[in-house]
Amino acid sequence: MVGTKGANTSGRLVESMLELIQARGFSGTGLNTVVEHAHAPKGSLYFHFPEGKEALGEKAIELAAARFRSLVADAALEPGTPGDVIRRVIDVLAGILTDSDFQLGCPVSVVTLEMGAQSERLRDACANAFDSWIAPVAEYLAAHGHPRPAARTLATAVVSTVEGAMIVSRAQRSVEPLRCAAQAIAVLVNQPGSLIAEASS
Repeated sequence: MVGTKGANTSGRLVESMLELIQARGFSGTGLNTVVEHAHAPKGSLYFHFPEGKEALGEKAIELAAARFRSLVADAALEPGTPGDVIRRVIDVLAGILTDSDFQLGCPVSVVTLEMGAQSERLRDACANAFDSWIAPVAEYLAAHGHPRPAARTLATAVVSTVEGAMIVSRAQRSVEPLRCAAQAIAVLVNQPGSLIAEASS
């Protein structure tokens, strides 16, 4: 019982950290605010995360990475072309932006931009998160006809393009950049042997 209660508290703290990073950024998220947002007992944060804010931020990044992997995996289960899968993923991301009035972005890119030059621990966590998205996308593309080295190159471009489009969409308060990214990516991923694929082989 104690173990379950502790895991629930720890999970709430990570969830709250993730939500607050999305809305306020890493630097703008104070630990007291996290505890209040999570409705956690005072002192619970350092009990579960004795290494402090960076340790909690690292877990929040890992949670965000896992959720995006699940989003991609679920989208890939439905029938359609690789371009259709990308469009389904981007539809979900566009919904997150519009539902939050463009206040919630990708927490991994937020932490990368804020803390990448200040914290090696957080930079590594963000790099691992991005790689955990690139790798399964590359496997999916390889399974759909792209040569394996080219699939990795194309998967890196896909993740990078979507991340950039999320940032531009927030700045413009419009999902049009995401829609444009979806169209461009679909052309590439639906054509094994495209110019980008050929350049990497």
